Amino acid sequence: MDITTFNLGLLRYLDTSPTPFHAVRSATQLLDDGGFTALDEREPWTLTPGGRYYVTRNASSLIAFVLGNAPVATQGLRMVGAHTDSPCLRLKPQPEITSKGYSQLGVEVYGGALLNPWFDRDLGLAGRLTLRLPDGRLDSHLIDIREPVAVIPSLAIHLDREANEKRSINKQTYLPAIVALGSGFDLRAELLSRLAGFEPGLTNASVLDYELSLFDLQPPALVGWRGEFIAGARIDNLLSCYTALAALLDSHGQQSRLIVLNDHEEVGSGSAAGARGSFLRSVLERLAGSHEAYARAMAHSLLISTDNAHGVHPNFPDRHDAQHGPLLNAGPVLKTNHNQSYATNSETAAWFREACRLAEVPLQAFVTRGDVSCGSTIGPITAAALGVRTVDVGVPTFAMHSIRELAGRDDAYSLMRALQRGFEMAGLPA
Repeated sequence: MDITTFNLGLLRYLDTSPTPFHAVRSATQLLDDGGFTALDEREPWTLTPGGRYYVTRNASSLIAFVLGNAPVATQGLRMVGAHTDSPCLRLKPQPEITSKGYSQLGVEVYGGALLNPWFDRDLGLAGRLTLRLPDGRLDSHLIDIREPVAVIPSLAIHLDREANEKRSINKQTYLPAIVALGSGFDLRAELLSRLAGFEPGLTNASVLDYELSLFDLQPPALVGWRGEFIAGARIDNLLSCYTALAALLDSHGQQSRLIVLNDHEEVGSGSAAGARGSFLRSVLERLAGSHEAYARAMAHSLLISTDNAHGVHPNFPDRHDAQHGPLLNAGPVLKTNHNQSYATNSETAAWFREACRLAEVPLQAFVTRGDVSCGSTIGPITAAALGVRTVDVGVPTFAMHSIRELAGRDDAYSLMRALQRGFEMAGLPA
């Protein structure tokens, strides 16, 4: 796969994945096209060497794997992890608000969102609906309303003269989105009407509940004078999800390899579908076949946790350690934190350095300033839960957790090539 094909696929994946549910659906479509077989956690599994499989949980997390010819107990696995969720605004269970003749929807801030960029945007609405069908059965459907159905207008500068100096955002009162004039807006009825327009059999269904997010309708794009950058929503961390998928789909060799795309990283991973849940361990135990085989497999395995890194911003260079400021389009980043916000150690760092050398990919380093707090990833959580050696890496970005983020055109492709090489590397430090 060349870089142009890769980036077109990345832009398409970002665009078709406004929520974790859509990110997983887009991923399964890629895996189906790549010859992978869907598994069901509720059913027995019959797996064969060389087989290509995937399984989902909650429709928002996914594990896909290719089995090598040797048992995982003796060979281990090369694994890549990422997360499907991004900071956003999610609708409350009873969101309808009427104020001064306008219908609005109340929202809850999901994760550590950068809130200012959400104002004055054309917003769509997407997520999962759980319905009671006319025959009484319960069923879930995804919805993706790609129309500007909502907006959060800013307060004019004339009414807040200090807005550019010290405006703070009240998450309860400033963020309800305007959707219509007048009162009586019924969200569930409007959603069902939209859904029934595509599936007439749902006309007499009822919307019992939902998980819905507002999202920016501006599509992702290559930007800059020479098209050197990728701009879009949810680059953190759908860029890593797509990179892991592309590496797995295009990988070769006899090594067993696996990717895990977890939901709920942005809110601590504490769910059945998150990295603190049992999803990955459950799948690995089924692959190994016994407790002892599982323990041996983990001792032979390595996980590459892929999540975005902060590129050194030209307008704010003082926010970085002077020796560890990654540049966009200068290669993926090795992330280190000795307080274990990242799981990298000297052995796993050396292993990934070797993978990059063999892939002919440049590698940068990131350590946060000593006086700036450090974010974390699924890396330390998974390392602690499984006892697996782990390295944290990522692609440098600007505006992390904004409604629209920025990354380098070349970096995700370079990371994909390094992951491919990592999937093929059999040896680990003794």
